[in-house]
Amino acid sequence: MIIRSRAPLRISFAGGGTDVSPYMDEQGGAVLNVTIDKYSYSSLQLSDSPHITVQSLDYDIIAKYDLDKPLPYDGRLDLVKAVINRLSPKENAQGLNVFMHTDAPPGSGLGSSSSLVVSLVALFQHWLHLPLTNYDIAELAYEIERVDMQIQGGRQDQYATTFGGVNFIEFSREATIVNPLRIPNEILYELNYNLLLCYTGKTRLSAGIINSQVRNYVQREAQVLHAMGELKAIAKAMKDNLLQGHLNEFGALLHEAWINKQMMAQEISTPYIQELYAAARREGALGGKISGAGGGGFMMIYCPFERKHFVAEAMEKIGAKVVDFHFDLNGLQTWNARM
Repeated sequence: MIIRSRAPLRISFAGGGTDVSPYMDEQGGAVLNVTIDKYSYSSLQLSDSPHITVQSLDYDIIAKYDLDKPLPYDGRLDLVKAVINRLSPKENAQGLNVFMHTDAPPGSGLGSSSSLVVSLVALFQHWLHLPLTNYDIAELAYEIERVDMQIQGGRQDQYATTFGGVNFIEFSREATIVNPLRIPNEILYELNYNLLLCYTGKTRLSAGIINSQVRNYVQREAQVLHAMGELKAIAKAMKDNLLQGHLNEFGALLHEAWINKQMMAQEISTPYIQELYAAARREGALGGKISGAGGGGFMMIYCPFERKHFVAEAMEKIGAKVVDFHFDLNGLQTWNARM
């Protein structure tokens, strides 16, 4: 038997950073995001071998571990091993072959690491018939990344990839609440048509940027406190405009969100990102931002449809690559493969 799963990557429109502790615990956070048709895929096959074999297509790595020992954390596929250490049965241990790959590289800003962890958790849920809700899966993935592996970051990625679709997600110390938005298809089609997704060609480690953001908040820097409050308010306003189909207002708010996002930490933007964004705005883009913590990865741009091809040409001249995408409204999917 082979079990497969896929979990979608996500675009964050506004509010990113307010889902990170301690701000989230003290002030409450809110983000607006949507999942797209780029995925993390995982497969699990039971084996009679006394080993656990892990294979990554992205890194061209095959690693084999003894079944009777915890998998060691050595910088190679540690997130995968953390899921296995958490969920693989300790009694009556079973040989396993685990395989995975992702449509975007780590550091892309699309939440690829979290979507991979969620897809792996789903494999074990399916195999072991674990009674986990979507909230349970997302929270378990968060604990594996942020608690077990001590990787700095927020909460939105695990919930976005698990639930899928367009969500307004609220965070507090007590709970995370996912509010799925019921948006008419014609609004979603138009939004998708007016968005450009561009790969900057550069990846970054989000943990360092998030550490700077957290430090600035803990030091109560006035600019950072103001910007994070504004980002929450903008996320709510963007949600309201999206529900009503006011897409040009949505695009203008995306610009306001980007201005405030850059105030949270110096590393969020770079001269190259500024060059790309300025070129997009000159050609008629209403707004845009770097997805994720910043510093590199994918840039999302909102353009009126009649300016979209001009913006795309300007971005590619500077070195960015426009990537075709559509929204994913299904979220996490798991199935048995019939061979």
